[in-house]
Amino acid sequence: MTIEQNMLIAAMLLIVSVLATRISGRLGVPALVLFLVVGMAAGSEGPGGIYFDDAKLTQQVGTVALAYILFSGGLDTRLKRARPVMARGVVLATAGVVLTMLLMAVFAVYVLQFSWQQGLLLGAVVSSTDAAAVFAVLSTNSGDVDPEIRTLVEFERGSNDPMAAVLTLGLVQWIMQPESGLVQMLLFLVRSMVFGALLGVVLGYVGAWLIDHVRLQSEGLYAVLSLSLVMAIYGG
Repeated sequence: MTIEQNMLIAAMLLIVSVLATRISGRLGVPALVLFLVVGMAAGSEGPGGIYFDDAKLTQQVGTVALAYILFSGGLDTRLKRARPVMARGVVLATAGVVLTMLLMAVFAVYVLQFSWQQGLLLGAVVSSTDAAAVFAVLSTNSGDVDPEIRTLVEFERGSNDPMAAVLTLGLVQWIMQPESGLVQMLLFLVRSMVFGALLGVVLGYVGAWLIDHVRLQSEGLYAVLSLSLVMAIYGG
């Protein structure tokens, strides 16, 4: 298909998905679920019949989307409000992710007959809270959630993805290179989390300082600068 045809199909799917969110509030269903339903219906197994199997492109688009989802979550989370729940949030985002991975691994091994390595990998993949889904649920039911619990969940959902991602990468490396062993995977986990956290904090402060002090000719360029900094920090 031509690029124009692809643009038309993508635009129509987005329009249908956005319009479908009008009924999400009435049904009490997160808008993200309706987006998934539209995508499934449009796919090769649904009435839409659109065939797509480019795993690399999916991974690349998903990575970019994840970077901006986390950036949006950071903008919405106020440090002053999150500080009282930060300790609990860190525990949920780290130990909670590991516990979820282990519980899923036990199920995969004893029910699905996976190996322990495969079970742990499946657990790591599903262990983190889906940030976009949490945003949607909290925005739909904002008045029904205790403010402290809401802040805790907001902080946790924006900080657990690095743990799950590093666990997934480490387990993939362990499966592909069994000689590396569990100890090497744990060292990879610690190095990645510590270095990633330091780099994120430093570059975050540098980016904030740059936005505060640089003088651009148009206000619209600040949005472009912010979005560029997101890609630079995540890529780094």
